[in-house]
Amino acid sequence: MSEEPITEPGADELYEHMRVVADRGQELLRVDKFLMEHLPNTSRARIQAAAQAGFIHVNGQPVKKGYRVKPGDVATLQLDRPRHDTTIVPEDIPLHIIYEDEALLVVDKPAGMVVHPGAGNFSGTLVNAVAWHMRGVSDYDPNDPTVGLVHRIDKDTSGLLVVAKTPESKTRLSLQFFNKTSRRLYTTLVWGNPADEGRVEGNIGRDIRDRLKMAVYPPDSEQGKPAVTHWRVLERFGYVTLIECRLETGRTHQIRAHMASLGHPIFGDERYGGTQILRGQPGTAYKTFVHRLFQLCPRQALHARTLGFKHPISGKEMDFESPLPEDMQALLARWKEYNPATH
Repeated sequence: MSEEPITEPGADELYEHMRVVADRGQELLRVDKFLMEHLPNTSRARIQAAAQAGFIHVNGQPVKKGYRVKPGDVATLQLDRPRHDTTIVPEDIPLHIIYEDEALLVVDKPAGMVVHPGAGNFSGTLVNAVAWHMRGVSDYDPNDPTVGLVHRIDKDTSGLLVVAKTPESKTRLSLQFFNKTSRRLYTTLVWGNPADEGRVEGNIGRDIRDRLKMAVYPPDSEQGKPAVTHWRVLERFGYVTLIECRLETGRTHQIRAHMASLGHPIFGDERYGGTQILRGQPGTAYKTFVHRLFQLCPRQALHARTLGFKHPISGKEMDFESPLPEDMQALLARWKEYNPATH
């Protein structure tokens, strides 16, 4: 949402800036709290001000902040100025496609590539690259939400994504993710020494103090959405540990927020405290060693390593694996060589 002052709409046309449909399991929830989950760069006060000004609509009618959203409600943000043009334009950007057929393609995304156009990133995204790749397919419209990305990963997370070429494929693949029958494993390096394996459950929603972060709330909380992450240790390096994470759910920043909530933030994850030196020696040499590793892998050390699902047309089980990218391999090599006696 813009940081410009909100003014009373006059007779001029209102423009839809956002639309959210409450799912079938939605509990009754105030519309200002409901929209907090979907407007990451604003505050509850601004949402309430927008409602007061008549800019928040549900099912086509303006509502006040106390309106309680119910299953099936369509909540929209209507402003008196056009939104930024988010039309997806094909761009000639390299893609690492590891599998493709008439129904789907599987892409290995590098760290640093934004997945979908949004605030501050309206071009140069994976979706723009897919649109270029599919430019010769007359039935594929990159601006049609019934095709395209089935799920997402963060800009600075590397790894596997599946893209649906047809509405039928997207519907069937999305259902697998919704029903938790897809298979996803992530490899990540975290600070500290977690237990050999474990499970973390906690609702994930926007952090009320920092809208760019997600926070973990109690499972029975009205805040956030249910989320479950399983982990197991792959290798220990003393002050950091390589783990594998399996997702039951797919919430925004789920692994990053869950591991940080346990006191084991991902190495290099600036937003969740992973760029602080949380374990190890107090000396200058050790600090220099760690800061060089931050430069070696200047992002959260998180990789979407495996992806599995049933083919949406044939029903065949399909599994894909992506090797650790070079920056994470280099990071692990340095930790393996690390000798506390020399630092």
